[in-house]
Amino acid sequence: MTHNDLILQHLEEGRTITAIEALVLFGCFRLAARIKELRDAGHNIVTYRLERAGSRAIASYRLYEDHA
Repeated sequence: MTHNDLILQHLEEGRTITAIEALVLFGCFRLAARIKELRDAGHNIVTYRLERAGSRAIASYRLYEDHA
């Protein structure tokens, strides 16, 4: 499986992912690039900004599911 496949499967399971998690879980160093590729392929992925005390904010990604 590719990084994109692994990340998409992770998101489809209802989980979020950060760059650190992608590195630890899948050995993926460029999560933002993989997220862009998934978005370009038509997946609706939203970005959340996680504020970290004493350091920079980090991005967390989730697959958006419209339940309407």
